[in-house]
Amino acid sequence: MDVPPLLPASPTRFIDRLRAFIRARNLAYKTEKTYVHWTKRFIRFHDRRHPTELDSQDIERFLSHLAVQGSASVNTQRTALNALVFLYREFLGIAVEDLQFQQSRKPRRIPTVFTSSEAKAIIDGLDGEFRLLAMLMYGSGLRISEAVRLRVKDVDFGMQQLIVRNGKGNKDRVTLLPGALNAPLHAQRQLVEARHRADLEQGFGRVYLPNALSRKYPRAEIELGWQYLFPARDLSIDPRSGVRRRHHILERTVQRQIKEALRKADIHKLAGSHTFRHSFATRLLEAGYDIRTIQKLLGHADVRTTEIYTHVVRKGGFGVRSPVDALMEDVTG
Repeated sequence: MDVPPLLPASPTRFIDRLRAFIRARNLAYKTEKTYVHWTKRFIRFHDRRHPTELDSQDIERFLSHLAVQGSASVNTQRTALNALVFLYREFLGIAVEDLQFQQSRKPRRIPTVFTSSEAKAIIDGLDGEFRLLAMLMYGSGLRISEAVRLRVKDVDFGMQQLIVRNGKGNKDRVTLLPGALNAPLHAQRQLVEARHRADLEQGFGRVYLPNALSRKYPRAEIELGWQYLFPARDLSIDPRSGVRRRHHILERTVQRQIKEALRKADIHKLAGSHTFRHSFATRLLEAGYDIRTIQKLLGHADVRTTEIYTHVVRKGGFGVRSPVDALMEDVTG
């Protein structure tokens, strides 16, 4: 779930205080979950000793353990490092300088992508909102978390764009809205409007708003524009407030449907919902679009992250024609 758990007004437990500190910095909830996860792992690694009893050498031991015994990837180790630096420097106010630890050497894997025919076969194997969600991930480069959290107002038909709010790194960005999806998105909006009207008639119709938006805009939670574009089929109770309302469809529900479509399409790649995003970037590169443009559409902070897709395009020999192909042509010719 992407709804932050309720914290005490004056938290006393260490993890609760850390969560409150993160929220005061207005960081994304995914960042909060990541930082809390690595803080807990760090504490457990050191036999549940309090972080204030540990020092830079203990951080180094933990990070080296991830690389050597844990075979962690470069990105995983870097994420753990960022979390612990935040814990000590920002939250505890303890300086950690010149950390010396064993760097992860695990090579970064080239992302799996779908061919155009594979993407079509998977999408054709999906129905309803699942089909539309897959087309958005493939056609707009959305992460699954970004797709399911789209609100009605985030679809700008006039500008032919999608507004992704609170994406990775808690940043907003704009990406393209495929013209082929105008009609199905209009139809989806009509379904949301009809369901929302029925919810209001039954005394419901409120939607979750992040941070303090519900106080800043008291009527926003019942307005159509703030409703999720892909709402859950059933109402649920918000564990923080006890309010019964309609949240968005769950990521794992979409992932299950995509896995089943992969099976039916007889595609045996190690793939999932995120493969549509990889395929989006690869198709744009193949079409000759500028790497910086693709970086902005994907919302990558560093262009080096985007550049990994250049290794996917024509990776089978860098576009070189194999001698055996010419040989077989001579034989069959």
